[in-house]
Amino acid sequence: MNHNDGLKLTTITDRIGDEDSARKLLESVRWPEGPVCPHCGEINNSRRLTARPNSKKPVRKGVWKCYGCCEQFTVTVGTVFENSHIPLHRWILASYLLCASKKGMSAHQIHRMTGISYKTVWFMLHRLRFAMTQHGMIEKLKGVVEIDEVWIGPKEKGRAGTPGPESKKRPVVSLMERSHNGSQVRSFPLERVTLNNIKPIMKEHVETGTRIQTDEATVYHWIHDDFPDHDVVTHKKREYSRWENGRHVTTNTVEGFFSLVRRGVFGTYHHWGRGYLQQYLNEFDFRYNKRKVSDSERTMLLLRATEGKRLTLREPRSASA
Repeated sequence: MNHNDGLKLTTITDRIGDEDSARKLLESVRWPEGPVCPHCGEINNSRRLTARPNSKKPVRKGVWKCYGCCEQFTVTVGTVFENSHIPLHRWILASYLLCASKKGMSAHQIHRMTGISYKTVWFMLHRLRFAMTQHGMIEKLKGVVEIDEVWIGPKEKGRAGTPGPESKKRPVVSLMERSHNGSQVRSFPLERVTLNNIKPIMKEHVETGTRIQTDEATVYHWIHDDFPDHDVVTHKKREYSRWENGRHVTTNTVEGFFSLVRRGVFGTYHHWGRGYLQQYLNEFDFRYNKRKVSDSERTMLLLRATEGKRLTLREPRSASA
């Protein structure tokens, strides 16, 4: 298979619709320079195991043996696919559908399309969202960063303005690095929109000296000690964008991202459980940050990102998010 041709749905169903071809694809994505032993890290010092002609003992397909540490391994070891009984080609199909759908794809939709049980698809998608996690592994945001918050949750009749403590909605803050080469976003759920909750996120993910742009929310008035370059757009005065001293002051970029998230919640998923909110945000952040590449390249990036991440069934429920 020539990966330069791009990975499309017909490619998955026609050419890598079985375990062997799917495994070869994942090996080529994870090991472009040759097999890498996950136990000792040696490159190209392994051999694929095959059964001897007269042997009655079968050898599991896809098993390699490292001659550095003498350990055996497969391409799924150390990834979200490890110890999964779901065929690998089903994983690749789910990865492609999740990456190619701008507003996401629900577990029910994939269940109806593939016949895989809903519970299985639900767990697959949460493993893939966990692989999309990028926080803590990338450089801090810099330049011009827009910051704003949005409330995620069910529609509530008779409520206007910011939801109160009894609301079922939950606030999410997003940091958007605005760039001509492609804006980058990172999103975080909060218990409450307070300085004590937002400031640590900013200090961890935004480089000191970065110019911050927000709306007039009071919580942002107290960040000047760490981020003195702070521009404000006043939405109450119907101000959403202005030019000042040669720079564009706005929060329209991050608000455009919020509109995409809202359409995903109401149009695709309908409901996000509080304990899983961060994982859904990881999904939307990942697709937005990789929006400049094709669906095929985005899927390959996700398959590479599965390395070094493991997720068990019970973990998301305990997430404090």
